[in-house]
Amino acid sequence: MLAVMVRGGDLHPVRLQSGERLVFGRDPHGAVSSGQGRVAVRLPHCARHVSGVLAELVVGEEAVTLRWLGGNEGRLSSLLDAPGGARRVTLVREMSAMLDHGKNELVVLAGKQVGIELFTDLLLTFTVTTTTGEDGTLLAARRRDTDLKPHVRRGLLTRHSKEWFVALALAEPWLIGDDDSPFPPTNRRIFERVLEWRGGHAWNLDRPQRVDDAIRAVSQIAFGELADPYAEARTGRIQNPRFAVGKRIAEYRLVTAEDLEEVERAART
Repeated sequence: MLAVMVRGGDLHPVRLQSGERLVFGRDPHGAVSSGQGRVAVRLPHCARHVSGVLAELVVGEEAVTLRWLGGNEGRLSSLLDAPGGARRVTLVREMSAMLDHGKNELVVLAGKQVGIELFTDLLLTFTVTTTTGEDGTLLAARRRDTDLKPHVRRGLLTRHSKEWFVALALAEPWLIGDDDSPFPPTNRRIFERVLEWRGGHAWNLDRPQRVDDAIRAVSQIAFGELADPYAEARTGRIQNPRFAVGKRIAEYRLVTAEDLEEVERAART
């Protein structure tokens, strides 16, 4: 299970665990009700322009997702164990982002009022850790990623299907050890790779929406419905979760370096 400790300058620390949700903002109590694993927290000294419901933090069994609901912007930084090193992403309405294990910082731009018409950034930190089992042993996140479910989930992705090829193209940077770039493959890059591997035929992946649909299908297999970073995305194109999906595909061995070598070899013959 996962645990998240939420801290802020004038905020009493809040601890959440898997199955719980935190809704926070200038006045979240007026818009949502607590209970059934949902906690509403009012951020102290919020500026008037900060949305009443700013964001929702969802703690799943295997992943922690921050869904941005506010009209004003925030900046999320992963500081410790971010894939490929530290990352920074600007959050806008209806965007969802996965938190990394370790310390994550959220800055609400000009979100704190410190005087008459005087504002400063509002800082929150989210520290994601694992909890211990009944025997007191640490359930390490990386051990869970590699030791639980990979073979079961692998069987859910039909080999040589459209989704399988899309998963292979999306995870290619991790499969070849070239995952330093903060940007996952684009729709165009995925289409071109599948076209190359399949000798000039790539289903309907020339249409970007079809690539998005395939990635969402693979994401559900990789993460499960509860922690799927695309599950609560309702509008707009989401780029940030792709990094998490590509990394998880490789970790769960939905596709492997051997699979990549096989299709590369077949494309050359």
